[in-house]
Amino acid sequence: MNKLYVVGIGPGAYEKMTIEAANALNNSDVIIGYTVYVDLVKEHFSGKEFLTTPMKKEVDRCVMAFEEAMKGKTVSMICSGDAGVYGMSGLMYEIGVKYPEVELEIIPGVTAATGGAAVLGAPLIHDFCLISLSDLLTPWEKIEARLLGASQADFVICLYNPSSKKRHDYLQKACDLMMQYKSPETVCGTVCNIGREGEEYQVMTLKELRDTQVDMFTTVFIGNSQTKEINGKMVTPRGYRNV
Repeated sequence: MNKLYVVGIGPGAYEKMTIEAANALNNSDVIIGYTVYVDLVKEHFSGKEFLTTPMKKEVDRCVMAFEEAMKGKTVSMICSGDAGVYGMSGLMYEIGVKYPEVELEIIPGVTAATGGAAVLGAPLIHDFCLISLSDLLTPWEKIEARLLGASQADFVICLYNPSSKKRHDYLQKACDLMMQYKSPETVCGTVCNIGREGEEYQVMTLKELRDTQVDMFTTVFIGNSQTKEINGKMVTPRGYRNV
């Protein structure tokens, strides 16, 4: 059966890629992905055939991967972070129905939530949720409802895709929604360029986060009512006694 890997390459740096992911890429004839992600891995996997598509061509990219596998090649479709967290694995399974001769294997990777959490300190030690602020595939009304529900339930919230040129005020809108249930003094953090050159983080309050400029390479963390700052790091207690 023809083999097609869907590989989470982690946040960017080769050192943060799992051994399993690196092995899958080494075993592949063809590596396919969004142009930016292919550029991140190219130098480490010489001799491979690289194919790319731009943003918003995800379906075309998936079809390309299956078509290459149908030629008898071993193929890897790469995603940043984890392929199963806002990645391509779901779409690959959907399209894969038309290619029963191709065997899919999903290779997990370090997603922005866990990679960014390590940089910030320990913000995800208790119950948390992931919410994307991108409304390209999800109506804003549904995103709004999820922000309100998670805030009311006192989850730690990790925001993916917090801003873009067309959505420059979405983080501000999200903060206003969350402050309906969360204190303006809630400890928050941002990490940009996780695992890449220019990695930076900040710890601040929710009120300060509202007026912070972020971009599509930033992951945002909003604490729960117990989250605190310890030596400049963001820490959510698990609840152990006598600490």
